[in-house]
Order: sequence, then C-alpha cells, then structure tokens
Amino acid sequence: MSANNETLSAEQQKEMLQKYDQESAFRYLTGFMAKVVFFGLLAFSLYQLFATTIYPLPAQMHRSIHIGFGLVLIFLLFPATKKGRMSGKIAWYDYILAALGFGVGAYWPLMYEEIVRRAGEINQFDMFVGIVAVLLVLEATRRSVGLPITVIAALFLAYAYWGRQMPGFLIHRGVNLDNLVQSMFFTTEGILGTPIAVSSTFIFLFLLFGSFLVKTGVGQYFNDLAVSLAGKRTGGPAKVAIFSSALQGTISGSSVANVVTSGSFTIPMMKRLGYRREFAGGVEAAASTGGQLMPPIMGAAAFLMIEFIGIDYWTIAKAAAIPALLYFTGVWIMTHFEAKRTGLSGLSDEEIPDRREVLKKIYLLLPIVAIVFFLSSGLSVMRAAIYGILTTILVGVLREERFRKIYPIVFGIVFVLTLVYGWITGGASITSGLITAALATVFVSYFFDGNFKETIEALVDGARTALAVVAATAAAGIIVGVVTKTGLGLKLANSLVSLANGQILLTLFFTMIAAIILGMGSPTTANYVITSTIAAPAIILLGVADLPAHLFVFYFGIVADITPPVALAAFAAAGIASGEPIRTGLNAAKIAIAAFIIPYMFVLQPQLLMIDTTVIELLWILFTAVAGMIAIGAGLIGYWYRKVYWPERIFAVAGGLTLIYPGVLSDVIGLSVFAILLSLQFFYMKNKIGVPETRAKA
Repeated sequence: MSANNETLSAEQQKEMLQKYDQESAFRYLTGFMAKVVFFGLLAFSLYQLFATTIYPLPAQMHRSIHIGFGLVLIFLLFPATKKGRMSGKIAWYDYILAALGFGVGAYWPLMYEEIVRRAGEINQFDMFVGIVAVLLVLEATRRSVGLPITVIAALFLAYAYWGRQMPGFLIHRGVNLDNLVQSMFFTTEGILGTPIAVSSTFIFLFLLFGSFLVKTGVGQYFNDLAVSLAGKRTGGPAKVAIFSSALQGTISGSSVANVVTSGSFTIPMMKRLGYRREFAGGVEAAASTGGQLMPPIMGAAAFLMIEFIGIDYWTIAKAAAIPALLYFTGVWIMTHFEAKRTGLSGLSDEEIPDRREVLKKIYLLLPIVAIVFFLSSGLSVMRAAIYGILTTILVGVLREERFRKIYPIVFGIVFVLTLVYGWITGGASITSGLITAALATVFVSYFFDGNFKETIEALVDGARTALAVVAATAAAGIIVGVVTKTGLGLKLANSLVSLANGQILLTLFFTMIAAIILGMGSPTTANYVITSTIAAPAIILLGVADLPAHLFVFYFGIVADITPPVALAAFAAAGIASGEPIRTGLNAAKIAIAAFIIPYMFVLQPQLLMIDTTVIELLWILFTAVAGMIAIGAGLIGYWYRKVYWPERIFAVAGGLTLIYPGVLSDVIGLSVFAILLSLQFFYMKNKIGVPETRAKA
C-alpha cells in the first residue's frame, strides 16, 4: 500500500521509543558485551521456563533469582544517564552494580537453609545484603522505569522509618532499621512479596507469549486485517487505528510501545486523508492506551489482581470484556463524528489489501483463540501461557508454504499415536496428545526450516521486555511492604472516605484523581499496586465489591497515559504526527471520554462486569450506555447527522450522562433528550440546515 511508504522506519521507531518510553531507553551494545547480554537474556528466559514448568523452587529462592537476573541485566543494559545511552558503552561502575546484583540474587539460594533455620533473625551480613538489595532495586527502577515510582518507593521507606515524626493521622510508632531491612528482603512482604511473585510467574510467561507473537508477524497482520475491514469506512484510517490498536494490545503491555508500533502506520494515513495532526495523534493514543484494557491479555497489572483479589484470571478477563468493548465503541463514535463533520471519506481501493489474501493468513490469530480457550477451560494461567507459546510456535511453522502440507500430516499422525498409546496404557489424554503433536511438528519445523533462530530471538526479546517489569514490581513490593508494616493503607482509605463525607461519587472522584496523578510517568503495574493498596480499600469500605473497586483504579492508572499534562502515549503520538503535545493529549482525552465514564458505570452497576445479572438487564445497560456515548460524542465533536449547535451540545452531553447513570428515572430523562435531539437532527437534515456541502460516504 502507498501508505506504507510513509510509515516510520525501524530506526525512527527505536528513537521514538527511547524518547518517550523509559522501558525502551537501553543501550545498543556491540562486540563481546553484546554477546554476554544476549546470552544473559536467553538464560533468563530459559531459567523462567524451567522454574515455572519443570522444577519449581521455593518461593524466596525463585523470586530472588528472578530479581538477580533483572538487576544484572538492567545495570548492563540501562545507563545511569542519557549521555551514557548515547555512548553505547558500559561504565565501570555499572559492572560493580551488576556484580552486586548477582550477589543479591544468589544470596537466598546459597543461604536458604540457614535463613529459614534462623526463623526471621538476621545477622550483620544479612543487614548489609538487605540494604544493598533495597538500594539496587531503587536505582534499577530509576534507570528502567523512571524517577516517579523510585521517589514514591523512597518516600514510603522514609515514612516507615520516621513514623513518629509524621503529622496527624499519619503518625505511627516507626520501624527501626533492622525490622525494616528484614521485612524488605527477608520476608515475603517486601521486595520478595506478591508483586515480584506475579512478575516471576504469570507476567513473564505472557511477555514471552507476546514476544513469540511478534516473531510470527502477527503485528503486521493486525494492521492488514484492520485496513481490510475498516479502511473504506468513513474516516477509514482512524478506524483502522482503533481496530489495529485493540488487537496490538494483546502483544504489547505498553501504551507508548503500542502507539509507536501501530501509530507509525496509521497516523501518516490519517494525516494524508485530512485529519488534523493533533486529532490523528489523539486517536492513535486513545486507541493504543485502550489496548491494555482489552482481554484476553490485558496490561501486566491485571495479573496482579489474581493475587490481590484471590480470583482466577478468566473471571477478571470476562468481567473486563464489556467495559473494553464500550471503551472502543466510544472511541469509534468520536472518530466517526469527526470524520463526518470534516467530510472525510475512507481509503481508496488501491490502498486496501486483497481481502482474500488477508483471510488466507487468518491462522495467525490462532494463538489468541487458543489462549481464550485455555483460560476458559479452567487451566492455570501459567499452563495457559505455556500452551499459548507452543501454539504460537506452531503457527510460526505454518507460515512456511513449502512445508505447510507436511505439518498437518505430522501433527495428525503423532496425535493419533499418542491417543492410541493412551488407550493402551491409560496414561494419555486429548490435551497431552495435542501438546505432543504440537511439539513434534515444531521439531520437524526446526529440522526443515531453521525456525530455531526465531525462537531464540523471541526468548531474548521477551526477557528484555520483562526487565522493566522486574524493577517496577520489586519497587512496588517495597511500597506494599511499608503499607503492610505501618497500616498506612487503611489510614489513607479512611481519610479518603472522610474527605468525601462518605459519598460514593466523591470517593470515586478522589480515587480517580489519585490514580491519574500516580500514573503520570509511572508504569501501570506500579501504579496499580499503589492505588490498589491505598485507594481501592476506600471504595471497598463503602460496600463496593473487590473486583469493581480494583478494576476502577486499574482503568485510571492506564488512562493516565493520555491525560495531560504528562501524557506519555499522547506525546509519542504527537512526535509521530508532528503535532503539539498538549493539544494531542487533550484530543486523546476527549476521544477517550468513555474511559473516564465507564469505571463509574461498573462500580455503580456491577452487572456491566457480568456480576449477578441476567441477559435482559445486561442488554438494557448496554443499550443505554451506547446511546449515552453517542449523545456525548455528538456533543463533544459538534456533529451528528448535521452540525450540532452549542445549546444542543450541552443538552446532548447532559442527556448522555443521564443515560449512563444507573436508574429508571435517569434512563427516561436521557432517552427523552436523545429522542428530541435525534428528531431535530432529521428535521434540520430535511431542511438542509447545518449540513456541509461535501458529505463523507458512510
């Protein structure tokens, strides 16, 4: 397609990511150290697969090794300053820090029996190791994640130590240095706590799954599929961005990475069609940010909910499905009205790929379908991720056309033989037959096609992506440890409820502000850990169930990426579109207005999360919600079937909000306003009032 000529090159995408995404700001090494880091990353992935599938280690051992790998590789890859990144060389002190990180990671495995035998008592050398571990985690977090979360973790440590000097309700008896170091590194309440536990199991495996998906070429296929399905519609490129970014969210846990990957393709198309720069960037930022909200694979923080709430991941993904669809429906409505207002049509036939050729590659979506099947069938999250990786490798095999006929034969023969063996011995099931057949097919692929290199690269890329998550979850563990040790979470929750005078809407509003502020410049994972331990309890205190409360803070931690003044996803989109960053952020926030409304909806109406509801109730809620977003979209954009004038725009937004707010009376009022506005639209359409001369083809 001609649009492809306008996309950013791989080098330009790399520069954009390094500028706006702290997690991608690593050195590009050459020579001997490049090989050392390459094999270090490979060893990290292989260890994770070994420890989570074949030979599980005790929790403290495994988590410590996980952190050790992360620290060593972060100090070798991420420089202390931007100048160091430009040089591409490792500073002498980074070797020292990497060596210390290795020592910290090895301490628990080497001293495990003695530490357990002492039952919590630590000696002077333990103190030294614990202090070094905390300092290394803070510095690694600063380098790979950013300063905000590092400062917050340091402030929490200071709060724990100087508790007696704190004012008002924040005062506590204080935690001495021995107890603080012990809780931070020698229990499962600090650095080795729940966040790093989830990072070392669920998150890492799903990051590997995403890395394998990239190697199969599924990212480009998402773009081709989106163009073929939505390219010819009104304002086609904007709708391509929405469709593509919703799919890209399954392989990217970062809003900024999603913007750069899909935005380098969609933003030039939108600009060429006639969209304003800031609006084009805003569409991509809003759509890319929503990728983390879209099941089956949501942002990394969603996996933390498994441990924090104590429910399975499939329940979380199922609950998040309808809100995510409503979010993208809202973005679609806004872009559609903008395209209609400005008279923008879709792409030409020459710019649309051959639909038959696109559909021939539909098998590339098989890993995502497989993940949904595995998760919904009751398998554990870790096993589902492993099976998903195997499915992705199998799909990669099917790309080779010259051997495509051989693989089904190999797969079928091995599958039948496995079932026959199981029938004879009573030891094999359909699941084990499928896995054995898949592995045999992969082996044949390596023998004939040499796909082994792609697998190695996927393992290395997955480990590199995980480094920032390791640092963020370790720092988040410090925060959780302090909250647990001091009872700060309950204190802040009570004060938040008191500030809101016990009003649910005010409490939700204050929680939203806190989540957005904490999310500015911080990864979603760390943001969720903080807000789920501090802000979510305030909502729960007012009688809201755990799942809606946690999804509420999860949503707004993600929305922070498009909320000015620090809207990293919007700034990255502005860089691609050559637009003004703040205006792009404001456009993104306006386009994603649904994200600021939907969390209130599912807290006030848990039926939206498919909790204690019937099909009829759910359909009615969806109908009023979509109608409300149409009205709000028309009011904010200023166009529906024709121009919407200011008095009508005010009524449209108000009517939309009443439709979204739960209640019979509010629904009646909202539907009445909606019907009146729609009638006026058709009346003025008939009389050609407010209708542009050039109309877009719907």
